[in-house]
Amino acid sequence: DEWAVAVVGTRRPTPYGRQVAEEIAYQLAANRIAVISGLARGIDAIAHRAALQAGGRTVAALACGLDIVYPPEHAKLAREIIESGALVSDYALGTQPRGDYFPRRNRILSGMSLGVLVVEGDVKSGALITANLALDHGREVFAVPGSIFSAQSRGTNLKIQKGEAKLVQRVEDVLEELNLTM
Repeated sequence: DEWAVAVVGTRRPTPYGRQVAEEIAYQLAANRIAVISGLARGIDAIAHRAALQAGGRTVAALACGLDIVYPPEHAKLAREIIESGALVSDYALGTQPRGDYFPRRNRILSGMSLGVLVVEGDVKSGALITANLALDHGREVFAVPGSIFSAQSRGTNLKIQKGEAKLVQRVEDVLEELNLTM
């Protein structure tokens, strides 16, 4: 997909994070922007589902072989993604997920996208690894601000504070920055 944005975040989103991820991923897909994520629990799955609900395309990058769905409870979601998008991996069939494969998988999320939106994530989260890879790849990084009292927002707030991510309050913030306005 020429126009794609990765949407990533914590596996344990707050109600606020769930709402933001759902709304922005839905609006991206409704604007013909493919939503890229990692099929993980939490923000990733929310983003994939929202893109599908909008009738858009979504792509899931896996940290295992294409014949294995992780987490297993996302098997139905993986089948739905295949219908209007794709599953991608650089691991051979039969490869089981391992902890060190997830950060490697995150480079695919960044590489396939014009920009990376981090909805919620702590300072040492996989979502922040993806944001750092995006910076290394010369991609735009976007972050949703959150409560200063929430661990799930420490990473996003820090990226904004350091000037490494653009603050996002609405989908137009992403679309305009990437010159994707229709």
